[in-house]
Amino acid sequence: MPPLTITLIQPDLYWEDKAANLQRLETLIAGIGDDTQLVVLPEMFSTGFSMRPEALAERMDGPTIAWMKQMAARKKIILTGSLIIEDRGRYFNRLIWMLPNGQYGVYDKRHRFAYAGEDGHYTAGHKRLIASVNGWRVNLLVCYDLRFPVWSRQQLQEPLAPPPDLRSTQGQPSPSGQSSHSHQDRPSHAPQTPLSPAPSTTPNPELPLTIPGSTPEPEYDLLVYVANWPERRSHAWKTLLQARAIENQSYVVGVNRVGNDGNNIYHSGDSMIVDPLGEVLYHAPAEESIFTVTLQREKLEEVRARFPFWKDADRFTIDP
Repeated sequence: MPPLTITLIQPDLYWEDKAANLQRLETLIAGIGDDTQLVVLPEMFSTGFSMRPEALAERMDGPTIAWMKQMAARKKIILTGSLIIEDRGRYFNRLIWMLPNGQYGVYDKRHRFAYAGEDGHYTAGHKRLIASVNGWRVNLLVCYDLRFPVWSRQQLQEPLAPPPDLRSTQGQPSPSGQSSHSHQDRPSHAPQTPLSPAPSTTPNPELPLTIPGSTPEPEYDLLVYVANWPERRSHAWKTLLQARAIENQSYVVGVNRVGNDGNNIYHSGDSMIVDPLGEVLYHAPAEESIFTVTLQREKLEEVRARFPFWKDADRFTIDP
């Protein structure tokens, strides 16, 4: 299995100023090397963690999604991060997984930060998004989700056959090994079954088939949290990122912002990359920064083979 090269962008965001944030992030993305496959931005990267969705929300055909498509295509990368989206009259803190061919997957933040009033402005999501790139399965979550380990817990599953190539709306094939299939959250008034496949957000709705007679395996290989996590609770942030890596025997990436927001709350960044044993591979300083790392598949497989704790995991379900 090939390695995976990821770039973390830890910016000092302009409060509720989309144009300034996108211009700054575009400059930072332009300076990234050509070997990067995945670029991770923080939570609400275009506005900061604002409770004014009525004034700031965009639709899925809005300018920030268009900007993400442009950046992903220009750099030939997958670009991910969350922003404020209005969808059918409701507001979501929505993470976007944008492919370079314009295809995308979405995850709506499940755990809203009631302490800051997020639950009074945004609708909760009910399904995870586990995307893939070059054979790596990536579980994508947002900020406060970090405090709820059950939501990120590995579930054993049958290995999947290689997914069919996704096609863009122009009929061009997607880059090899990149897809946005799996557990996608689509708002609905109908009952939903968490952690089960939902219709794809792409023109190709097919889901890969399981391989008959195969041995169950962990559900994902990399856990990504995008955040606006305050410095005053940085100890919890750092500790929980390591805990999620250890308990799920997975690489973990946490991408945060730096600087003061519009409520004068300071963010120290502390973006981190943690290996499957909980060892910190990278810890960002308290300043705007960019860091690129290549994750090795062999290390992940060695840990899971030597310490096969994942095989003893509890089976469980999660209510909507």
